[in-house]
Amino acid sequence: MNTISKPRVLVLGAGFGGLELSTLLSETFGDGVDVTLIDKSDAFVFGFSKLDVMFGHTTLDAVRMPYRNFAKSGVRLVRQTITAIDPERRRVATDGGAYEADFLIVALGADYDFDATPGLAEANEFYTVTGAERLRDVLPTFTGGKALVGVCGAPYKCPPAPSECALMLHDYLVNRGVREACEISFVLPLSSPVPPSPETSRALEAAFAERSITFIPGRRIASIDNTRKVATLDDGAEMPFDLFLGVPKHRVPDVVIGSGMAEGGWIPVNPRTLETRYPGVYAVGDGANTGTPKAGVFAEGAARAVASDLIARLRNSGKATEYNGFGTCYIEFGGGRIGKVEVDFFSGPKPTGTYHEPSVALRADKEIFGSSRRARWFGM
Repeated sequence: MNTISKPRVLVLGAGFGGLELSTLLSETFGDGVDVTLIDKSDAFVFGFSKLDVMFGHTTLDAVRMPYRNFAKSGVRLVRQTITAIDPERRRVATDGGAYEADFLIVALGADYDFDATPGLAEANEFYTVTGAERLRDVLPTFTGGKALVGVCGAPYKCPPAPSECALMLHDYLVNRGVREACEISFVLPLSSPVPPSPETSRALEAAFAERSITFIPGRRIASIDNTRKVATLDDGAEMPFDLFLGVPKHRVPDVVIGSGMAEGGWIPVNPRTLETRYPGVYAVGDGANTGTPKAGVFAEGAARAVASDLIARLRNSGKATEYNGFGTCYIEFGGGRIGKVEVDFFSGPKPTGTYHEPSVALRADKEIFGSSRRARWFGM
């Protein structure tokens, strides 16, 4: 511990986890703690906003939250690219300098491994902002043929998102008057759309059937031949397409792999405290192997647990509140209706999910989810 000056907390990544953790420390200590938050981007975008951008419901400018608006006492946000992490010494190098910390929190999320799926780099995907923007311009040119929503590996961010894509694509084509000329197929490596909640999965599968969307569970996209316009599945089956909408395989960023922190593509942690095997080093969010979904609401919950532990340590009093593994996900069912599933991973012997049927009224809940965090973190 640095006893001469203020405690130094270094947070890598300004997503849900990094933003909430930094905010909580600021609320508790103000400028009594030295928090440095590092991110290579200049703005934050909710993951669910990418689908809205892709289908032309909004613009990127409308959903971007510039990091310059994140102003918290005791927190310094710097825009730099992290080039090396030394978890044993809690040291980090960037393209703008070097940092040392008493506590290091890795919240860099998951990157997309395009090389893991041959041909994907030349195909369309909707999980990056760039990919969503590109598809916004591609979709109007699709007037007939086979559309394929394909997931290239699991786990992946926001488990309901590929299902939402298929349902929103149906609505998009209906509104353009070309749905009857199109086929939609959806390939998913998971056994069901939302495994912890059979009721939610049944509702989604019923929605697919009602809309004549062919659902193929338990399979992943193994490669793409963009010249032939054929996707090969992991069982060798081929699926022709005229429009491909892909979800890349995920893994931690290269800089995390280079640090030696990752095993099997993810950072092992104590799932209740988010501590890594390195003293004073935590991992939250999509890159941490907690056993919970890779979604913003779970990263936020994990950040609260880490903040609780840091507050107890820095005050040398009190008891930390462990991560409860609970989160709520909103699901676009189309037609303006939103469903909701509340998932609890840790209280029982196995994960459970509570399903709330889709309604127009639940859209207000989703909007509050976004607007409350926009206001809390960015004052917007």
